[in-house]
Parts: sequence; structure tokens; C-alpha cells
Amino acid sequence: MTRAYAEVIGDPIAQSKSPAIHGFWLGKLGIDADYRANLVRSEEVGPYLAGRRADPAWRGCNVTMPHKQAVMPHLDRLDPLAERIGAVNTIVHEADGTLTGHNTDAAGFLEPLRPLLANEHLFRMARVLGTGGAARAIVAALAAENLVIVLAGRDPDKARALLDELDPGGEHHAVDIAHFADPTDFAFDDRVGCFDVIVNASPLGMAGQPSLAFDFSHAPPGSVVYDIVTHPADTPLLQQARAAGFRTVDGLSMLIGQAAAAFEKFFGESPPRDADRELRALLAA
Repeated sequence: MTRAYAEVIGDPIAQSKSPAIHGFWLGKLGIDADYRANLVRSEEVGPYLAGRRADPAWRGCNVTMPHKQAVMPHLDRLDPLAERIGAVNTIVHEADGTLTGHNTDAAGFLEPLRPLLANEHLFRMARVLGTGGAARAIVAALAAENLVIVLAGRDPDKARALLDELDPGGEHHAVDIAHFADPTDFAFDDRVGCFDVIVNASPLGMAGQPSLAFDFSHAPPGSVVYDIVTHPADTPLLQQARAAGFRTVDGLSMLIGQAAAAFEKFFGESPPRDADRELRALLAA
């Protein structure tokens, strides 16, 4: 019998940590399967999925930039959450040969925030910087947790349209991302009983990219600063946030969380999350 496998597709793909994550879990659980990285260019998305349909050993794939929306027309069905978000990061090859699109980014993003969100708050606000594919899942996840969202992008009209699409009727705000680069003298009110999170949902701060310009005078006291960039995991934004006394969450938290949900769909077993510390050390090596 051909060995079962799943993979991650994207362009570029060499930087992906997904093979290391899934391979680590497969080894820990003793599952005889493989997980690969596959460079798939934009014009190859349709032919790639058509070819994989015919391979009974293929369990599915994760989808990274820039294909999270491009894969959708080639699927047989969408999970309701993926349909609402309008982006797919996990495709499952069903037993009947059909393809189902899921979005595990939203659950992965929220996972490290769950202990905080389990508390009751008088008010919840998120400042989200970036309007790309990852931001779609993040905005949908935060809106579902009753956060008021300030979405910042280079094009505020695009940010406004994204908010209206994902949470119509929500009392959210769209601004130019440059707004957060300059200092503000805004005096924050009493944040006792409130929850504030600042999210870098853009590629800024990634290796090879300029750093995100964010002045921490825009951060309310007690904010959590969350950067979804994974290469490097300890970004300039997170370093600056820690130096300013803020709690931080790195991109590996979201990456491992979304991978765990996908792993179970591909291989039918829950990954060994008690080994997260060992996995993080592997990814940082």
C-alpha cells in the first residue's frame, strides 16, 4: 500500500515550518505517513488539485500564501467557517474523492488568547494591522468573540470593505496603517475590566521585509501584543512590546494551533500537545 501523505502548498514554500511540525507529531505518534512541502504557482493550483484527487494516498493539504482564496473554486464544498471567512488554509481529501475546504487559522489564532477571553470583560478591542488573507480569519475570529476592531491597512477603503463583509453591522473602524506609526497623546481611560489586543496580521517584520512601524503610545495599558509572523518568531515588534512592558504572543502559537486542527483532519488523531515545548525548540533551531 502506498504511504499516506499530506502537504503544504504555496509560493514561496521553502520557508514553511509545516513539514517540521507535522513530521514531529507523526514521529511522536508512530503514524506511518509523510508530510511534504510543495511549491505550487498560481497557474498550477487547478491542475495540482485535479491531479491529487486521483491519488488515494493523499490526505489533503494546507494552503499558504498566495492561494488561500484561489483554491476555493476548485473544491467540492466549504466548511461553514471557511465560507464565512472567504479563505481556505486546509483542504481535506474525503473518502469519496471529493475535496472539502476548511479554515483552521481562526481557531489557531484564538488558541493562545482563550485563557484571557474566558474572562468576562466590560469592553474588548483589537487593533489589527494588515488586510491580507490572514487578516480575514483574524477579523472573523475576533468579531465572533465580541471585540470592537480597528482594522488598519494601506488602503482604508479595503479595510472598511473587509469589515463590512465579515461582520456586517459591527461597530468597527477602518484606518490608514500609517496612523499607528506616529505618536499620539490620546489619554486612555481606565482599562480595568477591559481586554485590548494589538495584532500584526501583515508580513511586516518578516525576514526580508521592513519592520512594522508601530508607536506604542497607541497601545492601551495592559494590551496583549500578538505578531503572527513566524520567521523570525521573535520579531522587532515583540521585542519592543516586551521592552515597553506588554504581554506578547508570537506567530508560532498561531502556526502550531492551526496545524493541530489540520493534523487531526488529515491523520485522524490529535497531535501530542504536551510536547509543544519540545516542538518550539525544534522550530527555533
